[in-house]
Amino acid sequence: MSIQRWLARKSVEALQRESTSHGLNRTLGPTNLLLMGIGCIIGAGVYVMTGAAAASFAGPAVTISFVLAGGACALTALCYAELASTMPVAGSSYTYCYATLGEGAAWLLGWLLLLEYGLASAILAVGFSGYFASLLSEFGATVPSIRVNLIAVFVVAMAILVLIRGVRESAVANNVIVAVKLIVLLAFIIVGASAIDPEHWTPFVPPHQGGFAYGWQGVFRAASMLFFAFLGFETVATAASEARNPQRDIPIGILGALAACTLIYVVFSAVLTGIVPYRELGVADPVAVAADRMGSPHFATLIKIGALMGLASVLLVVTYGQSRVAFTMARDGLLPPMFCKLHPRFRTPHLGTLMLGAISMIAAALLPISVLGDLVSLGTALAFSIVCLAVMWLRTLRPDLPRPFSVPFGGLGGSGSATCRSQLSCCAGP
Repeated sequence: MSIQRWLARKSVEALQRESTSHGLNRTLGPTNLLLMGIGCIIGAGVYVMTGAAAASFAGPAVTISFVLAGGACALTALCYAELASTMPVAGSSYTYCYATLGEGAAWLLGWLLLLEYGLASAILAVGFSGYFASLLSEFGATVPSIRVNLIAVFVVAMAILVLIRGVRESAVANNVIVAVKLIVLLAFIIVGASAIDPEHWTPFVPPHQGGFAYGWQGVFRAASMLFFAFLGFETVATAASEARNPQRDIPIGILGALAACTLIYVVFSAVLTGIVPYRELGVADPVAVAADRMGSPHFATLIKIGALMGLASVLLVVTYGQSRVAFTMARDGLLPPMFCKLHPRFRTPHLGTLMLGAISMIAAALLPISVLGDLVSLGTALAFSIVCLAVMWLRTLRPDLPRPFSVPFGGLGGSGSATCRSQLSCCAGP
């Protein structure tokens, strides 16, 4: 790739024109996007990470940690919302990087996103397999012990088939799954509220025991850990090409999903730590432990079903996001044309979805979840940093650009703006 092409940038006007000529069906409204965001955020984190954060770091003050983590994510979410309303096209942070830092950086970031989404699909499939096996054991059935995780392969295949059928069908399926998942969480909160022992909340912030063990040091350490429980809100931005009114609906979907999930996490963690002493929550299934304390084994079964629904909904949205990033990269000539070829009937990028899904199935079938977990975090921090940088870049170079949604207090005003814009223009490339 030549230096000129490496630095080449796609203009915002070109991206805005693409938003009206991509060929995808605009069928997603604000409710679909809101539920898509909730579906992708609430997954394994709420069932596993809450207990670990409370037991090892924050105690009952894990509720404060969730607020801190949600606030940190909100700053990035505001940047996503502004850029998605300004450039309402598929591709999310890949597209924003292309319009600011150039084609070379966009190519690298696009591959990182494909890696992140693909391996996340594999992790979710492996997690689904584990919960499914646990659920079967309650009915006296067992899953044959073989080296290939066939259940994980099957669940990825089902997600691929749903997405190939069309985004409307996948949105309906996601809405149903998210509804069931939220009903289960709500049931836990309502039923668990009657089993709360206020003594378990005392002291609310346990005394500091050195390092990051409890105290306010532990609260902030838990917040950094729980940050990953919010990942997924950015996937809403990948649906900009299929939103009916992206300038309005994408910010609603991103910020609404983040706000709703923060509230759910805070209430959920308060109930969880009120039922079980926080030191006993450092297990893989803290919610099941709480359900057992309520003396309801059938309710524990319901919780496992809710976990399966949560993992399935996140898997569906992550697979969707990966296929749309690949679709956008192919349209830009950075991937083979097959990734942007649409099905003649369903108008979805079926070949790209199949190809990427097959890679995720292989990873889910063969790799352990510990290896997948190390790999999936590779592109997340970089993608978020690029999005924040893109906002500052466009605010400086294009202060007159129409922004249906703007990050509050994010402007670069003052007499230095013109000089800064001139300097950035000189080094921005073609």
